[in-house]
Amino acid sequence: MKFSEQWLREWVNPSVDTEQLAARLTMAGLEVDAIDPVAGEFSGVVVAEIVAAEPHPDAEKLQVCRVNNGTEEVQIVCGAKNARPGIKVPLATLGAILPGNFKIKKAKLRGVESFGMLCAEEELGLAEKSDGLMELPLSAPLGEDIRQLLNLDDATIELGLTPNRADCLSVRGIAREAAVLSDLSFTEPANGEVQATISDVLPITVQAPSDCPRYLGRVIKNVDVSAPSPLWLQEKLRRCGLRSIDAVVDVTNFILLELGQPMHAFDLDKIQGGVVVRHANAKESLSLLDGQTIEVNEGALLIADEQQPLALAGIMGGEPSSVTTNTAHLFLEAAFFTPEKIAGRARSYGLHTDSSHRFERGVDFELPRRAIERATALIVEICGGDVGPISEAEGELPAREPIVLRESRIEKLLGMALSGDEVVSILTGLGMLVTEVDGGWRVIAPSWRFDIGIEVDLLEELARVYGYNRLPVTPLHDTLTIRPAPESLRGMPLIRQQLVARGYQEAVTYSFIDPAMHEAMSEGEAGVELLNPISADMSIMRTTLLPGLLKTAMHNAKRQQSRIRLFESGLRFLKSEDGVKQIPTVAGLITGRREPENWTENGELVDFYDLKADLESLLSVSTADISFSAGKYSALHPGQTADIYCNDICVGRIGALHPSLQAEWDFVNPVYLFEIDQQPLLDQRVPEFMELSRFPEVRRDLALIVDKELAAAELLAVVKKTAGEMLSDLKLFDIYQGKGIDPERKSLALGLTFRHSSRTLNEEEVSQSVDAVVLALKEAFGASLRN
Repeated sequence: MKFSEQWLREWVNPSVDTEQLAARLTMAGLEVDAIDPVAGEFSGVVVAEIVAAEPHPDAEKLQVCRVNNGTEEVQIVCGAKNARPGIKVPLATLGAILPGNFKIKKAKLRGVESFGMLCAEEELGLAEKSDGLMELPLSAPLGEDIRQLLNLDDATIELGLTPNRADCLSVRGIAREAAVLSDLSFTEPANGEVQATISDVLPITVQAPSDCPRYLGRVIKNVDVSAPSPLWLQEKLRRCGLRSIDAVVDVTNFILLELGQPMHAFDLDKIQGGVVVRHANAKESLSLLDGQTIEVNEGALLIADEQQPLALAGIMGGEPSSVTTNTAHLFLEAAFFTPEKIAGRARSYGLHTDSSHRFERGVDFELPRRAIERATALIVEICGGDVGPISEAEGELPAREPIVLRESRIEKLLGMALSGDEVVSILTGLGMLVTEVDGGWRVIAPSWRFDIGIEVDLLEELARVYGYNRLPVTPLHDTLTIRPAPESLRGMPLIRQQLVARGYQEAVTYSFIDPAMHEAMSEGEAGVELLNPISADMSIMRTTLLPGLLKTAMHNAKRQQSRIRLFESGLRFLKSEDGVKQIPTVAGLITGRREPENWTENGELVDFYDLKADLESLLSVSTADISFSAGKYSALHPGQTADIYCNDICVGRIGALHPSLQAEWDFVNPVYLFEIDQQPLLDQRVPEFMELSRFPEVRRDLALIVDKELAAAELLAVVKKTAGEMLSDLKLFDIYQGKGIDPERKSLALGLTFRHSSRTLNEEEVSQSVDAVVLALKEAFGASLRN
């Protein structure tokens, strides 16, 4: 926000200089980014009138002008295209000094003497570029110093505002802050109603009241749009970084800067029927004031008439209904749009306007009537016209809920006590309604402060207005208790360390992802859509961590990193009846060689079981009953996918990326991924000592023929259940399919180790246990011993 210091001091005039004013604003959270003079350093420049202009006898592009400076007529040689009799312009007299310490002397140009120089805005430091002489109002008195005429002893102050301070995107808002910081009363200038002189109204229909709770409009007929904007208006706009266009546009821009209310004027004759505030239909298009034609997003908010769209609500007006030099009748509008509904809309079209910048952050919903009255008065003053009554459509405006500010919280959080008078003075100075209650105050935030909602917001306001530099430096005191750290719980740092030890690198990715990747990886799970995404490819909250890891892997693969091991821990977001459910999750990804390239390895690629082994290393100390079962996901490879179960509840998945997605995302080698809820990883068994047996172990190997679709885990579960207490270890050490085996069956080789803690086992005991196992497997799965 750039503003003129003189304009601010018209509203409130603290008894401090420019630097001190800037320091106060900065310390109150309104950081001053720059202070610049509104014009260059110059002297000896006065108002003059060109009386006559003739072509230079020896230079085609020069003119010889006779100029009246109020005391005499002088001859000036000038090359400006707009130099012509009858206009008033700045004249740098002999001896004048222009910006850059350029002194004006008598000169001879192509044989013709010149006694001074006619100036453009650029030559006076009023603009970076200019096309011709600076034309002054015909009412400007001849001979008056230009610095005095334009009040150029002024500075522009530029603020770097945070998004929550939309109320300071106007001179009015900054003046309110300057007043309370300087302990001055803030009184707004009188803004009377403009009495209607005609009864003409334009019907207003709001079909989207939740998006536009308030819309006002007024008809103004018989205006002279060609009337020039007064110099004071042009200068105020220029000093705030806006150029003068025409009187009507200048007035609406002036209201934007003075009050913070974006406004728009339509050519009344170009509106068919009434004004309708509605959502856009599919494939509607609109030609904007900047010359481009856009296809409006379905559901976007439009200002339309009964035939076509007129403007993108809160963003930019349309060219077909714009005010031109032929316009005779106006429809002036002012509205309040719900910030959440407008946020991000301009960016979706590649636009960013002064209006969208304010509406996205929140404009005072009580301001439109005041703004339209002020704009009407200025338009009638400059352009004339007949004024109709104000039409208004109003819906449900934002509620201002009371906030209780406790006196005890002030001292506790600010480290010092403030008197009741100071608290009330600060808060009322900021426009809040304050009522004293037991133990504190009941506060209602004003309509322009969308960032005030809870008690700590009020404490922050007290701190910044009182002065952060005045708050005492007080050491914090509190009673600290040591919380128990159960051995049965391990934190995520240990999980991360273990994965890093196994060659993984941690990734931290965005919680919002590309809708296309969400659709590919979410298995139809509905995602939470962002109201204000930072870009179109980051508009959905992730329901799984895998898209972020895949995008990171793609980024690395395209930079010649072929061996990738990544993991991430974070939240995934699921829709539920209670809102959004956040689930702490761990995910991992591997692709490429099994081992880093070296002279001992043969270049083997990782497979499903490499990833499963890494995951099982994390689960090996879990107190839960963990198991894997064949799963099916559209994003993962059929036959190389498993669900992860914790106490018979599915808590994750593991598998290979589907070949079609692998090809689509340009992965050269297969990609393997897992994702699991954090909780099963955090619960761990407390180590217990078990006395080592002094007696020998006995091992028996079994080769069993079973159906090829049988999961080995099911077979092992039956063995453990049947073998009894003496079974101390069980291994699956071979799987075979091929010659000598029925194509519909496979051979599983098991190693059973038996040991007793207090004696040596005899052959009969071991044989009985093995026989029981074989019988059980035969009954359960039709298993037979392989010869």
